[in-house]
Amino acid sequence: MATDAPRVLVLSASQGAGHVRAAEAVTLALKELAPAATVSNFDVLTLTTALFRRAYSQAYLDMVNNAPHLLAYLYDLTDVPQDRRRKRDALRRLVQWLNLGRFERVLAEPWDLVINTHFLPADIIAGRRRRKKTTLQQVTVVTDFDAHAFWVNQPTERYFVVTEEAALSLVHWGVPREIIELTGIPIHPVFAQERSCAECREKYGLAQDRPVILLLAGGLGVGPIERVFETILSIEAPLQLVAVAGKNAALKARLHQIKPPARHAAKVLGFTTEMDELMAAADVVVSKPGGLTTAEILARGSAMAIVNPIPGQESRNSDYLLENGAAIKVNSLVTLAHKLARLLADTERLGRLRAAANALGHPRAAYAVAEKALAMASSIRRAK
Repeated sequence: MATDAPRVLVLSASQGAGHVRAAEAVTLALKELAPAATVSNFDVLTLTTALFRRAYSQAYLDMVNNAPHLLAYLYDLTDVPQDRRRKRDALRRLVQWLNLGRFERVLAEPWDLVINTHFLPADIIAGRRRRKKTTLQQVTVVTDFDAHAFWVNQPTERYFVVTEEAALSLVHWGVPREIIELTGIPIHPVFAQERSCAECREKYGLAQDRPVILLLAGGLGVGPIERVFETILSIEAPLQLVAVAGKNAALKARLHQIKPPARHAAKVLGFTTEMDELMAAADVVVSKPGGLTTAEILARGSAMAIVNPIPGQESRNSDYLLENGAAIKVNSLVTLAHKLARLLADTERLGRLRAAANALGHPRAAYAVAEKALAMASSIRRAK
């Protein structure tokens, strides 16, 4: 009987940055809670051919940028039960099989449990189990506030979600309710630490006596960020604007060229690992409602101004935030300055948004997932 520490494999896919960040958060929590455990973290797309990797991730980004309405159509079209998808996905599965040889070798190692933060590896493992190619047990972490049918890949031992709505969606697609747990979306463990707004402002050279707006461009810095930046600077009341351009160096350079009016102060940052401090310093965060970014904003209790949600999952995330009073939504840049100015001037309303955000936050979600997964892995290992 095995008695040594568990072996846990954490898998994601870089279709956008959020799934990878969730995997990193869970990995950090696992290593903190169980230093003796063997924990490995892979982006499965790094284990594929370059052609497949580019096609899988770039096709999604191309639709986001150039054909969002087509993306919305496909999102709804594929929101169907697993057995119906399986009948028409034979070609897709063949392509996956032909391009995932290295991934198959990783799966062949003696893992006790796999934690998926994207549905691609969960789909592959579930398919291998149905064909009796493996007995490897897995759990899936849903990284949005609702659950598309793509997240359902049976057999899976456990699903971790953030909302009861997501749980109900999974049940609708045939997942037993007893294997679904509400944990929150895993975010970096640093968000579980308290942060002083005043101290964070001082660290970044921000004044204490005027509002701070944090503008996020996402990890890749896509979208009409320059127009949003300039529109915020058109607000009459003095404010401080901090823009994070992510890994887009060209965007960062262009933002640096925009001179703020004398009444405002503006800072432009590139990729940063200190987002938790910037969010703690902010009164309002202007961003797309990606699952991970939204979870981080809620964990810091910041108000959110939603712009440019991606049709499909981000639209559903947006609905959840609005229904629970944690955000405002800007449907057009024409109204952005007006809506932000009104919000900043209404301190009571701003306070209600921040209180609602704080109530929805799960700053320790990564630990919750890690604790449950370690208990499962240890039980599996003892039974071997």
